[in-house]
Parts: sequence; structure tokens; C-alpha cells
Amino acid sequence: MASHASTSLDQTFTYPSDDPQHLIKWTRLGPEKGHPLIFIHGTPWSSRLWAPYALALSNKYSIYLFDNPGYGQSKHLTPAATTEFASNGSLSKQAEVTAALFEHWGFHRTSADSAHSLKGPHVVAHDNAGLVALRIALQYGQSYKSLTLIDVVAAGPWGSPWFKLMAENEEVFNQIPPLMFDGIVKGYIRDAAYKPLSKEDEEMLAGPWVSGDGRPGQEGYVRVLKQASTRKSDDVESQYHKIGESGLPVRIIWGKEDRWLPCERAEKLQKLIGGKSEVVLVDDAGHLIQLDQPAWLMAEIVMFIAEVDGRS
Repeated sequence: MASHASTSLDQTFTYPSDDPQHLIKWTRLGPEKGHPLIFIHGTPWSSRLWAPYALALSNKYSIYLFDNPGYGQSKHLTPAATTEFASNGSLSKQAEVTAALFEHWGFHRTSADSAHSLKGPHVVAHDNAGLVALRIALQYGQSYKSLTLIDVVAAGPWGSPWFKLMAENEEVFNQIPPLMFDGIVKGYIRDAAYKPLSKEDEEMLAGPWVSGDGRPGQEGYVRVLKQASTRKSDDVESQYHKIGESGLPVRIIWGKEDRWLPCERAEKLQKLIGGKSEVVLVDDAGHLIQLDQPAWLMAEIVMFIAEVDGRS
């Protein structure tokens, strides 16, 4: 599933405005009066993973795509900002920056006590974007019309020997020759999929980390996995019930063959959120469910959003 030129990130947002530390590349496509639909990617991906879905739904919805800070075309603007993100395993800083981006787009909380608003955007989040999306709602007051969580990093326990090894040997990994590092990145990416990846998709996913064209590159890849080694969500997991109590429709979609995050995590997350949340397990799909089962995932997203829209 290759991305297309029409999803190129042609807009720029800097944060904070008075002393820019982060630069976010983003775009909007589809009818301006269409209901907003935001796709958020996780680690170590970019918005290009969502490009085919964005294009397919842009005939009806006002689609927002962006690269997270330090991923794809987005970047940190100062050494201090880079260091802060690398050590922010809770993703609270990423949530802060993303919440500011949402506000820049004109999305505000419409109720003082609810994460649910019929005027809010539909949000689709994958991997650690799940934790970011939940933090934005709970800690920055953003309301959504619906929330789709796909193989998300949101409920522990956390910890990976690979992340720990990279975090403890950052300098060593940064000095690995490019051709060898290319193999490391692509091997890691292949492990996220249940089915073999096409050469095109593999290059698309690995590109930002191995291309050497001004994007995050090798040091950026080591940095985001180092951050993952310190992942924590305890402070916000105890608040997930507020999402369910708000009446926000939540669908949790999970690949049954996810080797990174077993599907038992989906059931745990559903219990923590409660309310109208529900779990859908997808056969023959790993963590990269977008590529393993694209038609099934698209159908689940479309049916869920249409169901929510039909209620309003």
C-alpha cells in the first residue's frame, strides 16, 4: 500500500509559537465542510502508513495527517528539545505538542466534563498514538466524536530487551555502518507484520531512518527506541475510566498475531476504559495491521465511524 503525492505534508506548525522547539509537518485533504477525521501514527512509523486510508476516506471526511515530532518530515529544532523527547517515556510532551496542533486546527473541548462531543473530530490512533490520544483527552481537555485505537501502546506492562539494549548502548548503535543499520531497521519492521511485506512498503517504512536525506536518520531511530525503553502510563491508566464514563464511542482493533503487543492487551484496555468501548480482533494480522489486513481494517474504521455518525 504505497502513499501518494496528494498526501504530501505541505503545511508547517511550530511549537511553542514564541520560542519554537518542534516543527510539525501536516496536511489536510477532502471537503473543508466534511466532518474532521485525524489519523495519528506511532513508533517507528510516519503518516505515510495512513496515506492510503486518508485518500480513500477523503471523498467524505476532512482528513488531517501529520508526522509526530522527530518522525518522518517533522523534527525537533533544538538539542534541548531533542533530549527532552528522548527521555519522555510517558509521552506527555508529545501529547502536549499534539494537543497544541489540534488547537491550531481549531478543535476545542466543548464540554467541561466530557471527552465526548458530537462536534469533535473522529480520531484513529495506532501504536503509541493511543497513549497520546488518551492523554490529550484526559489531560488537555480535547473532545472527540469517536476514538479508534489500533494495536495501541496504552496499558502496561512495558519493557523490551531490544529497547533496553539500544538504550544502554546508544553510542554503539549510532556508530553502526549504514548498510548494517539498514538491515537492523528493516528486520525490526518485518517483525511487526504477520505477512511478508512488499519491497515498496518496507522501503516506505524504513526510509525516514535510513535515507540520510535530512529526515531523522539513524540517530533519530535509536532515539525513539531509547524513549520506548522508558515507556510508562501508570499515571494516566487510572483515569481511562473517565473516557468510558463520558460516553465516547471507542473501538479497540487488534491483530490476533501481534508479536509486539499481544491481543490480551486489548481486553485489558477495554476493561480500563469501560463504557461504550468494544474490542475487535482481526485474524492473520500482526502489529502492522494496516498492511496485513488493509481491507478488513478499512471496513472496521468505516463501519464504526458511520455507526457513530448515524447516532448523531
